[in-house]
Amino acid sequence: MIEIPESTTLARQIAEAFSGKRITEVVAGKTPHGFAFFNHDKKTYPEMLCGKKLSEVNANGGSVELVIEDMHFVFNDGATPHYLSPEEDVPAKHQFLVRFDDKSGFYCTVRMYGGMAIYPFGESDNFYYLVSKEKPSPLSSQFTRSYFQTIVDQASGKTSAKALLATEQRIPGLGNGVLQDILFNAGIHPQRKLQDLEGADIDTLFSCITEILTDMTAQLGRDTEKDLYGTSGGYQTILSSKTRDKPCPVCGSSIVRKAYMGGNVYFCPVCQPL
Repeated sequence: MIEIPESTTLARQIAEAFSGKRITEVVAGKTPHGFAFFNHDKKTYPEMLCGKKLSEVNANGGSVELVIEDMHFVFNDGATPHYLSPEEDVPAKHQFLVRFDDKSGFYCTVRMYGGMAIYPFGESDNFYYLVSKEKPSPLSSQFTRSYFQTIVDQASGKTSAKALLATEQRIPGLGNGVLQDILFNAGIHPQRKLQDLEGADIDTLFSCITEILTDMTAQLGRDTEKDLYGTSGGYQTILSSKTRDKPCPVCGSSIVRKAYMGGNVYFCPVCQPL
């Protein structure tokens, strides 16, 4: 799933590959998918985008936004983009396709679920889109220790560490994927409640959020995700589906997977005591 390290990487790659090029072909919803979400009739996507030039690409939380003259095309979550070279045939199955005037392009496939939306400039009431643009990224200088404290103070004491980081769009783009290593490095169990954390724990958690996300982004994403060209990220995850049941790199205990809050959490029961 696209989270901060991946959206940042994809936005840069898409900008480098396609900025200044004009769109000549758009296909939306070619292969039916029950959890591929579009905010307009799929048949209208070509007329909204074709003939227009890509001018800017932004990473907003866990989404990637392409500014195409007066339109903003945004994809997020499990809508994974794949580069198409000018000579390459279009794959038989995809949920979104765009080609540019030099015949290059990209297509998106959806895994579990994903959105591919178009917003006319300045015309969106989508909460997730707006909040992802408004709130500061942990990669920015605006994400300060005092700002993070306001996030903590506004949450209930019974809020778990996972819920604090990954729910209610408190920190857009920080999801269930990246939070695993953040909490591991902070020594905090995903189910631990805020009321049980000391001030020093919050200091450590803040430092781990900014440091781990910066490291993940510098290495072009996590090894569980792929970039525009199908290459896995360089950041080797400590806690993920790849490391389940493997020994903890610190204490040697087996890494545990547990279902929690609609997804899986991974943790070391010794280094992250509940």
